[in-house]
Amino acid sequence: MQVMTSASGQGEWEAVIGLETHVQLGTASKIFTAASTNFGDDPNTHIDPVVLGLPGTLPVLNQKVLEYAVKAALALNLQVAEHSKFDRKQYFYPDLPKNYQISQFDQPIAENGWIEVEVAEKGKETYLKTIGIERLHMEEDAGKLVHAGSDRLAGSTHSLVDYNRAGVALAEIVSKPDLRTGREAAEYASEIRRIMRYLGVSDGNMQEGSLRCDVNISVRRGPDEPFGVKVEIKNMNSFSAIQKACDHEIARQIKAIEAGEPIGQETRLWDESKQLTKSMRSKEGSSDYRYFPEPDLGPIEVTSERREGWRAELPELPAAKRHRYADQLGLSIYDARVLTDERAMAEYFEAAVAAGAEAKGVANWVTGDIAAYLNAGKLSITELPLKPEELAELVQLIDNGTISGKIAKEILPELLEKGGSAKTIVAERGLGMISDPAAIKEVVQELLAAHPAEVEAFRGGKTKLQGFFVGQLMKRTGGRADPKLANRILSEQLKG
Repeated sequence: MQVMTSASGQGEWEAVIGLETHVQLGTASKIFTAASTNFGDDPNTHIDPVVLGLPGTLPVLNQKVLEYAVKAALALNLQVAEHSKFDRKQYFYPDLPKNYQISQFDQPIAENGWIEVEVAEKGKETYLKTIGIERLHMEEDAGKLVHAGSDRLAGSTHSLVDYNRAGVALAEIVSKPDLRTGREAAEYASEIRRIMRYLGVSDGNMQEGSLRCDVNISVRRGPDEPFGVKVEIKNMNSFSAIQKACDHEIARQIKAIEAGEPIGQETRLWDESKQLTKSMRSKEGSSDYRYFPEPDLGPIEVTSERREGWRAELPELPAAKRHRYADQLGLSIYDARVLTDERAMAEYFEAAVAAGAEAKGVANWVTGDIAAYLNAGKLSITELPLKPEELAELVQLIDNGTISGKIAKEILPELLEKGGSAKTIVAERGLGMISDPAAIKEVVQELLAAHPAEVEAFRGGKTKLQGFFVGQLMKRTGGRADPKLANRILSEQLKG
């Protein structure tokens, strides 16, 4: 737990943070209508009478939305309700064509869960923390306002509204106030996104608005004090923004309280360009929305048989993979974290190991050279020409002494570009490792004869010159000499 020392020296402060994460569920049609959810099309092309709330229209729940919401809830260890319902949340805003939002209020689809978060920060020890989750509920998204005439709302001359997003299915995930630092908040949001992507229920693309986070923050003087007045922060489109906004707001609230200024319950915006939060409006309470049961939709029933059927379809989740990679495969925490960040990368790694390669060797290539290649080309590992079994073959050639790591790095670019058999390339080009002691000894003797001054200096006490001879030996053999054997023979010959 992180505490912040008071500027006035009057004690220590503790932040209390909770996140509301809105996840767009990746269904082909919207939550209550067959209108498309395709992103990036011309404005107002994916609308219909239900989306616009025209008189006489009736919503119908998309069954795939229910399936995705329940799977998300199960993955977050939430208790799925057998009976839940939809409610109307009343508010007027130009991007909400009905002037109300169909959401869930007092009987959500799932409550009382948790996830494990791995908190890693440079220069600090990595630790695990369990974060409680209050609830997950289904609701429809609103449209999108585009402010014209300026690069921001202030100063714009007019606003345009695009209803393509209106009616897209959302799962809102509300954490318990268990987070204490900006880093924990960012890691929690990142893990939520990772889980949703593993499940395939959302692409989690923050740039497209598929995953959005609102942060609630208050501060108090130590863990035994009551919660302070919470402030909500909106408009964060990255995990780094979540961390920076939290850290800034924590410092702002502490400074204000110590100066005798009250903290009001309000909604603030994160200004990325100025790296600060700005007041937007006073925060509404649930009573302001005048919730009542949605009369056009019946109750939702999820039988135990259906729930368990969906549970059986869940993949192994990121936290479970991290533990298995570390405990059973002997990988470092860092390697396990990198390999499990994307489901496709984890599956690639596991397929290479299943093909017979040693786990650590595969992990080194995947998290190193392969990851660098993918990042440089902005590629997914599913687009990589080098198949997992072909990587496994390369790793096995190194492990059984057929080639050196240096040779492997030389042929890797071709494999990354075209794929293929490392064994075939090595055989065709004669790149196999030289493991014949007599052949290596002959090269060493020629090398020593060519550098008598260095030999004399070595025997005179300058033992670091052995590195020079190793380099020359590898140069003469094209990097093909068996490193262990070459070092042993070189040491013997140098000592005379």
